[in-house]
Amino acid sequence: MDVQRSSLCNSVVNFLLEENYLLSAFELLHELLDDGRDDQAIRLKQFFSDPAHFPPDQISRFNSLRVLDPQTLLEEKESLEEKLAVREYELRLAQEDILSLKAEVLKKTESNLDESRGAHANTTANNGPIVQPIMRDISFSGLGPLKDNERLDLNCAVKEYLLLAGYRLTAMTFYEEVTDQNLDVWENSSACVPDALRHYYYQYLCSTAEAAEEKIAMLRENEALRKENDMLKSNGQSLLKSKEMSDAQVMALTKSLESLRKDIKEKESLVQDLKTILESQRKELNDCRAEITSLKMHIEGAQSGKSILVTGSAPTQSLLENHIDKVELLQNEVEILKPTSVYADPIESIKREDGNVRQLDKVEEPQVNDNASSAVGSLPGIVNAGTDMMGKHGSDEATSISEKVPEQLLISLGESGFTGRSETFCMDNGKPSPETDNFIKKVDNRDAESNAERMGLETIQILSNALPKIVPYVLINHREELLPLIMCAIERHPDSATRDSLTHTLFNLIKRPDEKQRRIIMDACVTLAKNVGELRTETELLPQCWEQINHMHEERRLLVAQSCGELAEFVPPETRDSLILSIVQQLIEDSATVVREAAAHNLALLLALFPNTDKYFKVEEMMFQLVCDPSGIVVETTIKDLVPALINWGNKLDHILQVLLSHILGSAQRCPPLSGVEGSIESHLRVLGERERWNIDVLLRLLAELLPYVHQKAVETCPFSSVSDFTEISFTPSLFELYAGGHLEWPTFEWLHIECFPTLIQFSCLLPQKEDNLRHRVTKFLLAVAEQFGEPYLTHIMLPVFLVSVGDDADLKFFPFKAQSELRDLRPQSAMAKRLARMCIIPLLLAGILGHPSKRDHLTEYLRNLLIQSSVQDSQSANHEIINSVRFICTFEDHHSIIFNLLWEMVASSDVNLKIRAANLLKVIVPYVDAKVASAHVLPALVTLGSDQNLTVKYASINAFGAVAQHFKNDMIVDKIRIQMDAFLEDGSHEATVAVVRALLVAVPHTTDVLRDYLMSKIFQFTASPSPSSDIIRRRERANAFCESIRALDATGFQLLKLFCCCTRTSA
Repeated sequence: MDVQRSSLCNSVVNFLLEENYLLSAFELLHELLDDGRDDQAIRLKQFFSDPAHFPPDQISRFNSLRVLDPQTLLEEKESLEEKLAVREYELRLAQEDILSLKAEVLKKTESNLDESRGAHANTTANNGPIVQPIMRDISFSGLGPLKDNERLDLNCAVKEYLLLAGYRLTAMTFYEEVTDQNLDVWENSSACVPDALRHYYYQYLCSTAEAAEEKIAMLRENEALRKENDMLKSNGQSLLKSKEMSDAQVMALTKSLESLRKDIKEKESLVQDLKTILESQRKELNDCRAEITSLKMHIEGAQSGKSILVTGSAPTQSLLENHIDKVELLQNEVEILKPTSVYADPIESIKREDGNVRQLDKVEEPQVNDNASSAVGSLPGIVNAGTDMMGKHGSDEATSISEKVPEQLLISLGESGFTGRSETFCMDNGKPSPETDNFIKKVDNRDAESNAERMGLETIQILSNALPKIVPYVLINHREELLPLIMCAIERHPDSATRDSLTHTLFNLIKRPDEKQRRIIMDACVTLAKNVGELRTETELLPQCWEQINHMHEERRLLVAQSCGELAEFVPPETRDSLILSIVQQLIEDSATVVREAAAHNLALLLALFPNTDKYFKVEEMMFQLVCDPSGIVVETTIKDLVPALINWGNKLDHILQVLLSHILGSAQRCPPLSGVEGSIESHLRVLGERERWNIDVLLRLLAELLPYVHQKAVETCPFSSVSDFTEISFTPSLFELYAGGHLEWPTFEWLHIECFPTLIQFSCLLPQKEDNLRHRVTKFLLAVAEQFGEPYLTHIMLPVFLVSVGDDADLKFFPFKAQSELRDLRPQSAMAKRLARMCIIPLLLAGILGHPSKRDHLTEYLRNLLIQSSVQDSQSANHEIINSVRFICTFEDHHSIIFNLLWEMVASSDVNLKIRAANLLKVIVPYVDAKVASAHVLPALVTLGSDQNLTVKYASINAFGAVAQHFKNDMIVDKIRIQMDAFLEDGSHEATVAVVRALLVAVPHTTDVLRDYLMSKIFQFTASPSPSSDIIRRRERANAFCESIRALDATGFQLLKLFCCCTRTSA
């Protein structure tokens, strides 16, 4: 039995030393020596006498420590005796339980031991020399680090052994030394057995090295399998995520493939249409060439008529009378053939457009003889020539434009009154008639036009060849004067390659054009597009845009962005939502801010020109990308120009609102939690990055900008016949009663309180307390809703939603039954949800709902109930959350008067908790008031609290004075703070001294030199006098406060010599 007891004791000694429980081991050494068991204390003596573990100089230093005074020892002895009495009573109860259980366990263990001793003896006889060394080689450290549950089992077993063995002091020391585990609670497991250490010992003796190694191997294998299982689970989850991503990519690629196929089909149909148009134009051109040849023949006939006019003789006079009747007949036929003249103009236009039609031969102007006989003799020849040509073509050319020249000739003759009298063609003196002169002038004008057109083409050719050589040598500021020449050459040159080169010169006229120069170039492009038509604009101007889209200079890319919006009017409709939209989509991803801004503005111009809304969702995605742009000017342009254009074009406001709320909530939810401790309130809050904060801010701005559209659509879609006839309805309680009946749906009206407000509440519950800017955005949106929809809507719709969300009672009678059930789900159920409501939703309720001017009285009552009437039952955490909520409403200056009125009620109250809450509230609202308010309200309230008899109230006001000193440098305020601090220091208490120093320490980097000198003088005063307390903890706290103040003063560069002296005195 002694051997067994010695083995158990050695096991405990080894465990304590290996686990570094030195105090317990040292206490066990003394108890073993007191019991006279020196043989079991040998290892402990060697350990504690080893100089390597405990150097002599350290031991001597410990021995020189001051011994506690007798009074302290007496107090500690009495407290220990009381604890000992309690522990002895508990020990007696435990021993009684142990004795009752031990009797049962011994009966079972003795029978098992008798059975195992025979086998153990045989094993020991045969394998003793081999097994024993192996078992000893398996050390505790060879099994790997102890797990928490294993350590708990061993610690509980050792504690139980020490108590059963009578080493109570050692057990107490061991209990205090094990600080990370509760040894009073031993979970019910296979290791939890009475007299556990003995059972472990017996089991160890009964086991073999092979069994132990096998068990250890199994444990290690189980651990490896568990880790592998976890790894497989994580791999499976990652594979599932990758599969989902792959499926999403496949869907996206499928959609893009379908859209590409559709675009290809559209392009193919466009190509077929263009081919058809080209063939028809080519056929038309051939017809025009044939008709031009016919015209040349008629002109040659006219030339022969003029020659007859020159070489005619006197017999013509007699022939003239014979042909009078024929001319009258021809005049009637010409009247019938007049409609064919409308084809002359298209011929001339085709000649100008094609540029390749051969020029008409120049007609030489004949010399007309002035004598009367030749003039009169020419008329029958003209008539005969005209009659022959009319007879030749009159039968089959009623609709041909080749009749133009003879028609004009005959019309001129007919209109001259040639009805049978020769006096109209020949005057009495024998001179040529005016009609003959007019005919000759017309023929000459046609020749002049033909020559001018041929010379114009030659001039355009010369100009086109010279312009690319001239432009580089013209000063940049004067190149705009070349624009008319370039435009003329592009418009009239017949060769497409030359036109492309000139168009390239037009776009690259200035290397880096400024705003004015870009405007001039763009005006030129717009004028050119008007003149050349849709086809050439698409095939000649737009390719130049595409080439410049990746240019190194942002000014040129900016020119491309401007051209997308201004040239879209002059291209075919199917090109606007394909090629031009693709150019804009690439420009919104440009690195230059001005380019993205111009892309947003010109996309707004482009939407009105789209032939349909097939590309709506693509444009909406581009709009949200621009709204979340990191540049403020891009966001402003998008919200001002693009969003209204998108709403008017697509008419899908409901989809925009749905996506917008999803983006707001998703941006916050994707951020990491504030704390990784599951179940804590910080695990529900999110840490927003700079980009996420910016995105949410601009999305909330967009939500506020869309509010007028929501109001307008709610008015337009009102389903009730009694008010539907009005263009502007009033949201009154009577209208809400009709809506609450639930007979008709009103989705746009319901969107606010069914989707928008709950989403904003859910989003606000993700924001930490420091995200005041985003809360301001939400608050301004709620106030804008109240202004847009009116005070009845605020009272009967908005207020009940937020009252339910913070856990208060609300009247839901103006909501349909279905909406009431959905709104009741907003009520917080758990304690964590209630804390989140106090922290995150109450600020919105106070500032965004009750902060409306019409709810001023309601706000006062709610704040009074929140701050004064609920002060007693609120916990410390709830008190802090309420103070933070009131702090947020203090950021709105309109509510300061309400807050200070309630604060004075709290200051004048006899309740200590209210006064402390008032001091804490004054501390947090100091940053949001000016010096005038601080002098008139904050400082008098703090002076009143600082004069209170309750020390807790007084010390709470000290911190608030520090906040005032931190934010104001006014001399009068600083003097009042110094006077009040002197009053605090007069009582000489340790708490007041430390509180004053720490309060002024916070203000050191921001205050004036006067207050720094004051703090320095007080530090000198305190360090020069001996410490009033002998308590080492208080002295340490005092010294730390002084050192922190000195470091803060040193950081401001304040009188280094004084600081050095002060540091020397403090260290002494």
